Amino acid sequence: NMVQWQGWELMRAIQAPTLVITGERDTYFPRAAFEGVGKNIPGAQVVDVGVSKHKVQIERHQAVNRAIERFIEQDERRTSWRGHEEVDGSASRPWFKAYSKGTPRSVPIPPRPLQEFLESAAEWLPKRTATVFAGQRLTYRRLNERANQFAHVLHGLGIQPGDRVMLLLPNMPELIMAYYGTLKVGAVVVLPSLDADAALVTDQAKQTGAEVLVTLKDFEPLARAVRKATAIRDVIMADLPAASITNAHREMIQRLEVAGTEADPNVEEGTSVGRPMAELLRDAPVHAVRSNVCCDDLAAIVFTSGTTETPKGVCLSHANLVANTLQTRHWLPDLQYGQEVFLSVLPLLHSYGMTVAMNLPIALGATMLLLPAFELEQVLQQIWAQKPGFFPGVPSMFAALTRASNVRSYGLPTIHACISGAAPLPVEVHESFEKLTKARLIEGYGLTEAGPVTHADPMDGHRAGSVGVPLPNTDARIIDLASGADLPQGHIGELLVKGPQIMRGYWGQENTPALQGGWLHTGDLAVMDADGFFQIIGRTSEIIVVNGQSIYPRDVEEVLYENNKVQEVAVIGVPGPDSQPIVKAFVVPRPGVELTQTELLEL
Repeated sequence: NMVQWQGWELMRAIQAPTLVITGERDTYFPRAAFEGVGKNIPGAQVVDVGVSKHKVQIERHQAVNRAIERFIEQDERRTSWRGHEEVDGSASRPWFKAYSKGTPRSVPIPPRPLQEFLESAAEWLPKRTATVFAGQRLTYRRLNERANQFAHVLHGLGIQPGDRVMLLLPNMPELIMAYYGTLKVGAVVVLPSLDADAALVTDQAKQTGAEVLVTLKDFEPLARAVRKATAIRDVIMADLPAASITNAHREMIQRLEVAGTEADPNVEEGTSVGRPMAELLRDAPVHAVRSNVCCDDLAAIVFTSGTTETPKGVCLSHANLVANTLQTRHWLPDLQYGQEVFLSVLPLLHSYGMTVAMNLPIALGATMLLLPAFELEQVLQQIWAQKPGFFPGVPSMFAALTRASNVRSYGLPTIHACISGAAPLPVEVHESFEKLTKARLIEGYGLTEAGPVTHADPMDGHRAGSVGVPLPNTDARIIDLASGADLPQGHIGELLVKGPQIMRGYWGQENTPALQGGWLHTGDLAVMDADGFFQIIGRTSEIIVVNGQSIYPRDVEEVLYENNKVQEVAVIGVPGPDSQPIVKAFVVPRPGVELTQTELLEL
């Protein structure tokens, strides 16, 4: 009877909190079937009662009953996890009413390490294409095997659980292999600031005590300098195919080959600082390395961009990353397991790209179209040839696509959903892109300290100028900058967020002032409307105070975008006469138009 059974797809659709009770030596069905049930149901909690054969209810009925009782107690706590007397929380959390159909108010987070997403995809979709890069395809089975091989390589180099491995690679399969291979061996991935130069990479490697650096052969001078100045013992180098080298890649090489990367006269010419990744992987075993990785273990140290202050190393556990991956997945209920194609051009070294362009598609068993950098013609060619359905990006990417000549001939309507983050999405860009592609473009909000996504537009509703509402399991409030008291709807104050995706703290800091009682102080000014939609006004540090009046740069930017000759604009405060700040706008006109200061000042 079971030969004809087709229930796996139904299991993948289960969203209710689920308990799976199994036994250590069950043999009635193939062992893979028992293991598959727990892996296939999203967020399922698996309890092994150690019984023989298949009759767990009869032989260990007391153990089974205890497991069920514990699960029910957990589920009762889960329904009121926010610690609020109201069961549904609708009065204090009006955003629940805005949730799309199919998006739950809370998501069960399984106590599993992040790499199980990849292992599950390799088991259930072994022949599914995982990555497309430089004309080459890699299946999920092969990607998982390569990650296993990399884990064995690290083990052979003496890497122990908790040791740090720094990755400095563009979007390519080797980055995913190294990322998940590091997690499989129980080590911690270190992702440096996206725009770091040689001095900053060296400093961040020194801060974290990284012992292995994985980078490109092109970055060998940098690798030599970093190894000389830090605790790094081994360097593993990958090759970027010539066809994938872009202008952005060349600029990255120039940025990294600065002070500290000069040739060392004590090193013989032709001597390499590291070993090729391909050579190390060649003879490594493809089976999983033995390790006991716990969901509470540290998974990644991701450095912030440092746009407003010195970059900090954000400590994210496996539980943090699993939570944010599942929160984002449930926010997009229409995505189908094993059927999606993602355009992964966001830098995977950035927390936004890491979660939404890598961990999320792997959790969905989706195909990732990997691009090392955003170059318009290359992106359009990928859209035309591979027909991706989901495109996470930043506002400048969507703006560039709307301005491209003959863009409709590339088949943009194959894209059915996009998410924009990392910067405010201008209303004009949002409207132009949706009109061009007929796709849903939703704006999201987050920060590295939150893994990173905390807010997003509902899939079936957008509010202009808003970053949407909090994701499942996420709470948010606005407080007064001076008193710290909660502010009512419609009042501007600092945004605080709380949820399972919030970091453990900053690397090297015992106490994190930004974390108080589980609440993360974002440093962003925001306002919430009556329906629970949040609007980001700006950073607390970016307020321009003129004659006692607070001016928020985004308010001015939105007005300037009303002139259709404006391509991009940024507003800041600069010192003026008598030490009084003045508002200054930097404006990029659209190509081929005449734009004067006078018409902007009049506007």
